[in-house]
Amino acid sequence: MSPDDIPLLFRHSSRGLRRNDLADFLRRLARGREIVCLLTDDRELRQLNRRFLGKNNATDVLSFPHANGGEIAISLDRAAAQAKEHGHTFADEVRILMLHGVLHLAGYDHETDSGEMARAETFWRKKLGLPVGLIERTDPPSGRGSRHARAVPVRARAAANEPRPKKAADPGFSRKSRVHGAKSR
Repeated sequence: MSPDDIPLLFRHSSRGLRRNDLADFLRRLARGREIVCLLTDDRELRQLNRRFLGKNNATDVLSFPHANGGEIAISLDRAAAQAKEHGHTFADEVRILMLHGVLHLAGYDHETDSGEMARAETFWRKKLGLPVGLIERTDPPSGRGSRHARAVPVRARAAANEPRPKKAADPGFSRKSRVHGAKSR
């Protein structure tokens, strides 16, 4: 697979989302990395969350890193509810979740990084013209999402213990990767 060929997989109805627009957006975020994005429902995200993180609840976004990118799974059910709750479009919420997932693939972790991911998410959100980001709206003062659950499955624990390089100027793909899940409300 070429990094220019970003697979965007709709497991269920796209609910009016424009596949080409989202693929172009994800391609911009990927910056030459190989990323697959699954857009599905709460049921499947709950299954993935249970299987990989041991959490039996639906979630908005999960990230599964690999050496040159990774996979992101997004719940369209959560995206629709969160878009309505925060007063922006469904497509914008999916983009916010894509950005959040890609930052996790880059190795950022808002649960442990003293605000580095929050700053990166804010920078890219503003640059890309997106509404308020996932971290900012869950816990604005600290940038650490209190409503998000983090767990690292056995296959990713070794990578989680490796030393982390200093932050690069480009927040995309400059950190060691981790698996991440965001707990739904």
